[in-house]
Amino acid sequence: MKLILIIVLLNTYLFAQKINLPIVEDSLSNGFKILLYPNKQSPTIACRLFFTTGSVHEAPGRSGIAHMLEHMLFKGTKKVGITDSILDAKYIQQTDSIQKLLREARFSLDSLSLKKYQHVYDSLLTEHRKIMVKDELWETYLKHGGTGLNAFTSDLMTAYFVTLPKNKLELYLWLESDRMQNGILREFYPERDVVKEERRMRYDDSPTGRYFETLDAVFYEAHPYRIPTIGWASDIENLTREQAREHYQKYYKANNAILVLAGDFETETVLPLIKKYFAELPKGESHQRLKIKEPTQVAAKQITQIKKEAKPRVDLYFHTPEIGHPDLYPIDIIEGVLNGKSGRLYNRLVKQEGLATGASAGNYVRKYLSSFEISVQLKAGVSPAKVEKIIWEEIKKIQTDGVTPRELKKVKNQSYARTVRSFKNLDHVATQLAFYETYGDWRLLVEFPEKLSNVKLDEVKQVAEKYFSYSGSTTGRIVNSEEVLP
Repeated sequence: MKLILIIVLLNTYLFAQKINLPIVEDSLSNGFKILLYPNKQSPTIACRLFFTTGSVHEAPGRSGIAHMLEHMLFKGTKKVGITDSILDAKYIQQTDSIQKLLREARFSLDSLSLKKYQHVYDSLLTEHRKIMVKDELWETYLKHGGTGLNAFTSDLMTAYFVTLPKNKLELYLWLESDRMQNGILREFYPERDVVKEERRMRYDDSPTGRYFETLDAVFYEAHPYRIPTIGWASDIENLTREQAREHYQKYYKANNAILVLAGDFETETVLPLIKKYFAELPKGESHQRLKIKEPTQVAAKQITQIKKEAKPRVDLYFHTPEIGHPDLYPIDIIEGVLNGKSGRLYNRLVKQEGLATGASAGNYVRKYLSSFEISVQLKAGVSPAKVEKIIWEEIKKIQTDGVTPRELKKVKNQSYARTVRSFKNLDHVATQLAFYETYGDWRLLVEFPEKLSNVKLDEVKQVAEKYFSYSGSTTGRIVNSEEVLP
C-alpha cells in the first residue's frame, strides 16, 4: 500500500489555493485494485465498482454480452433474490435445456415443436418466479439509504454506482463481493427481450440511433470501437445464458475489478474490511492490451442519411491519440476555443450566419485512440455543404493563425475553475478516479490541470495542422430532403 498526495499547483494569476487530493492506492494479491479518497465533507461514501470488460472485448456474434451482463447482475445471486437456492438451480437447468430445444426448433422452422417448447418454458418461468424475490439487491440498497444507484456498460468497462451512508459500507462490500462470485443470471431470456426492446427504441426506431452507429462503423475501420455497446440486433437475439455465464466466469473477477471509495471513512478501518470480502475471490482471465491498430486513413469518408423526421445535422470526426499523449492537451485548448456559446463555431454559425441552432466541439479522450468531434444542428432547409465550408474555414484559421493569447488564457482559466469545482463533488471524484484508472492511470485526472497550463500558443497551431486534415476526416450528415444536397 502507498499513500500518494497529489497537489495541483494552480497558476498564480488563477488561484492562490492548492488542490489536495490524497489517494490511498492498494492492490490485493488476487489483483483486486483499490483506490480510496477519505473526505469527511458529508457522512456518506460514494462507491464505484468498475470491471475492465466492455464491447471492445467481445467476439464476433456476441456483441452486447457485456451490456447484457450489466442487466443480469441486478437479478440476484445464489443468496440474493431467491428463497430456495436448490430449487432455483433446478429451474435454471431445466429452462436452459428447453431454450436449447427452442433454438433448434427455430433453426429447423419446426413450428409445432416451437409452440410446445415455448409453452413448457413459460410454465417453468411462472413456477420459477414464485420463489424469486424481485429486485432484492436494488431494494436493499434503497432501504439502507442508497442514492445514485445506477450502472452502465461502455466499450471499455462495466460499472456499478451507489452512494451510501457511511455506516452501510460493510453491507455494500458483502453485496458486491457476493455479486462478483455468485451471480446466477436467472430470468436471462425475459431480460434479453428487455434489451432487445431497449435497442429497438434507442437505436432502430430512433431518429439518430442508427445514424451514429453507422457513423462510428465508418470512422473506425478496424478498431472494435466500431462495435455498438448495446450489441447488434441479431447478436442480442441469439445470446444464450450459457454464453453470458462463460463471460461472467472469465472476466467478472478480482483481477479485472477496480473499487473506488470516496467519503467519510478511516483508511485503517476500511482496508481490512475490503480484504475480508475480496481477498479470497479468485482471479479470472485478463484482457490483454488490444493489438488491433486503426489503419491510417487515406481519404475523407462521408455518410449522408435522408430522414424526414430527424433534425438535420452535420458531424465532423478526426482521429486523435490515446489518453496520456502530450498532443491531447493543446487539442483540449482547441476544444475550448471552438466549443460553447462563446466559442468560434457558435458565434459564426448561430449568431452571425444564422444557419444553425447549435454547434459544439469535443475532445473525446479514450484508451487506445481518441477522437475530436464537431457537431452542428442545422436550421431547416440549410445546405450542409454551406455549413461544412464554414467549419473548415474555422479549422484553417487555427491551422494558419493559431489561437489568441486571450483565448488560450480563457480556456486555461475555465478548465482550472471546472477542476476546482468538480473535486468538491465526491460522487464525481469517485467516478472519475475509476474512469481514469480503467483508461490506464488515475493520476492522469489530477495531472490534467497542470499539463494544460503548460500548453504554448505554437503547440495549438501545430496539433491543428497535424490532426485536422481533410483526408483524415469523417463527415456525417442528416438531411430531411435531397433538395439541400449539392
